[in-house]
Amino acid sequence: MNFLEHAGKALLAAAGIEVPASRICHDPEEVATAAEALGPVMIKAQLPHGGRGMAGGVRAANNPAQAFAIAAEMLCNPLLDRPVSTLLVEARIPVAHSFYAAILNDPAAKAPLLLFAAEGGVAIETLVATRPEQIAHLPIDLRDGLDDELLLHIMVHLGLEPAKEALVEFCLKLYDAYRVNDAELLEVNPLALTTDGRLVALDCTFVLDDAALGRRESLARRGLAPSLTPLEARAHDAGLSFIELAGEVGVLANSAGLAMASMDAIRHFGGRPANYLSIGAAAYGLSETAFSLVLAHRQVKSLLVNFCGAYVRTDVLIEGLVEAWPRCRPRVPVIFSIHGTGEDRAVALVRDQLGMTPFDRMDDAVRAAVEAAQRPGPAP
Repeated sequence: MNFLEHAGKALLAAAGIEVPASRICHDPEEVATAAEALGPVMIKAQLPHGGRGMAGGVRAANNPAQAFAIAAEMLCNPLLDRPVSTLLVEARIPVAHSFYAAILNDPAAKAPLLLFAAEGGVAIETLVATRPEQIAHLPIDLRDGLDDELLLHIMVHLGLEPAKEALVEFCLKLYDAYRVNDAELLEVNPLALTTDGRLVALDCTFVLDDAALGRRESLARRGLAPSLTPLEARAHDAGLSFIELAGEVGVLANSAGLAMASMDAIRHFGGRPANYLSIGAAAYGLSETAFSLVLAHRQVKSLLVNFCGAYVRTDVLIEGLVEAWPRCRPRVPVIFSIHGTGEDRAVALVRDQLGMTPFDRMDDAVRAAVEAAQRPGPAP
């Protein structure tokens, strides 16, 4: 779950990391009042993605009148194709130097990873492209936490010895905020070293691990609702988990694990999955909805139906699809792979009712679906 900048900064402040004095505003009058109280300010559009600075979503104001005019313009015009309804007004901070710091989940290591660079702000993009060796990568042992001695060594290696103790303390606090709030990502860019020697987080990106939503209900209420496509919204309303992707091979499976395995197999054989969709034991009642969702995806050129039943009977799953077939009227090739409980009757239903023969092996079915999607011809 994503959070707006001001919500992320509240978590940093709770961990003892300094952030600029600020106010959250929703109209130009509030912004002018904030500028009168804070002095010279930065006015920052609150959007759930990056790129706002280059698009004019972060601007400086020297006085209340200027702040009013900037706010009126921001709130009246979409930014990056999104309306702006919330502004963060912050006291302007005198910056001597900026750094980059982030802690994120590393799937490969199954552990958190600290990234730290001696140059922050927009400079981080140039650094990644031209001098990636200047970005320190430090895996974090969940049992022991951050190693402060190793952190000191990293700061010296990056040429930051004068500020090394303060930077190590900041990283330890950042990890504490990451850990306490079940973060998937906690990024500060830029982290400012002020002209009077303080470290201040000028921006914050916080992403809550979705797996923690159940135990972080109060925190989740401050996050952003997921942005769903029309098809995903239809699925959500019907009680189905459907994720729209950019590929051409539709996927209909009877469990989350099998759906993921089907998507991996599609990629293995050179195709691209068009969606994630698991219909599970509720397939009989939701077959028509599930079918129509996949077929409504404009890029789908073939459909892989992959059922493997243990406790769930594949013949019941297939019976639901067969009944829905005349109303869904698929106009793309549909390829079946059916195994497990009820397999014999399920295969017979497909053969007798639909005039098709399911593949004996899942790999062969996936390969056939990929090949069907790659045949030339207009999209349905």
